[in-house]
Amino acid sequence: QVQLVESGGGLVQPGGSLRLSCAGSGFIFSSYTMSWYRQAPGKERVFVAGILPTGGTTTYADSVKGRFTISRDNAKNTVYLQMNTLKPADTAVYYCNGRALWGQGTQVTVSS
Repeated sequence: QVQLVESGGGLVQPGGSLRLSCAGSGFIFSSYTMSWYRQAPGKERVFVAGILPTGGTTTYADSVKGRFTISRDNAKNTVYLQMNTLKPADTAVYYCNGRALWGQGTQVTVSS
């Protein structure tokens, strides 16, 4: 089955960290740029970070630069998003994207 499945979301206090994972299946994962997006309540889905197929080049939204790190392990067909120094404004559903596919999303809530 061709799909993306995210995991790793949850509730964290401001200043805390989380690592999201997205596992791809049913396609040649290593051939595709992979990205993370997020959608806060009542807002549009926006780009967070992206990584090229080989993993050598990454891009980030200005709002997360220096706090989030995207990486991938093509042997495991998985892309990660390490999120540090989390803020309440980071609260959103986070989605994995690649090969014109979307995962189901994982909720990240930053609150004390």
